[in-house]
Amino acid sequence: MTDELRLESRPALTDPVLVAAFRGWNDGGQGASLAGGFLAKGWGAERFGDIDPEGFFDFQATRPHVSLVEGVTRKIEWPENAFLTAHLPGTERDVVLLLGIEPNIRWRAFTELIVGLAEDLNVQLVVTLGSLLADVPHTRVPPVTGSATDPQLVEALGLSSSRYEGPTGIVGVLHDTCKRRELPSVSLWAAVPHYVSLTPNPRAAKAICDRLATLLDARLDTTELDEAIETYTEQVSEAVSSDPDTAAYVEELEERADAAEQEHAPEEDIPSGDALAAELTRFLRDREENGEQPGSESA
Repeated sequence: MTDELRLESRPALTDPVLVAAFRGWNDGGQGASLAGGFLAKGWGAERFGDIDPEGFFDFQATRPHVSLVEGVTRKIEWPENAFLTAHLPGTERDVVLLLGIEPNIRWRAFTELIVGLAEDLNVQLVVTLGSLLADVPHTRVPPVTGSATDPQLVEALGLSSSRYEGPTGIVGVLHDTCKRRELPSVSLWAAVPHYVSLTPNPRAAKAICDRLATLLDARLDTTELDEAIETYTEQVSEAVSSDPDTAAYVEELEERADAAEQEHAPEEDIPSGDALAAELTRFLRDREENGEQPGSESA
């Protein structure tokens, strides 16, 4: 490991999964970062390291913050990408959380650090969280889509192979690095209303958390998010009602969402429930039995 990866300890983990969420381009309505923070809190995650920001950030573009400690001492808080770990409730496996900010430079080196640590910790699967702006209403459960680059994982979990072409963020580069290093990876994305993109969206965060918990077959109490959703919905609805054009537009989006639900249109690209968790377990077990350890070279 390079000096840019700063580990306070090296945790002993069982069948770990790495879950990553970054603030920035991949984080519309802060749905992904809010979900990541909630997961860390809900699972009681403990920090064990971070990535030195010096070589990955333009501090004129992503400036450090100055705060006061006890009203006297000035403290500088640098852009952070921290690693935390926790045991997944209801399972026999652990999770590594990577929570931070999309870097400004050296993305390939940044993702190589992440995947290198994942290999060193024998991580079995990488899952990234994202949220994107879309034509969805703030009053309905947002759709969550999932994709993977590994053809076997796509088939096992009923995911989709991404067909997106265009600009990408650090999540896209991380998945490319995982693919090159033969480390299975999945990407989960929640849609957030484009007309209220600057407000943290607990509804998107809950949708992501629910989907991830299903994927990993782990328990997660989302009561706190449910309460935040109620407040969020009331506040946004009040703001929307003050503008007739926006109110009419939101009503149209609600009608579309309701019609899609009545027609049983798929809101997600991945199945839910015990079947999905069982398929993931089988996929990882088959890789291990076949000697396909993450990071191993193909014949």
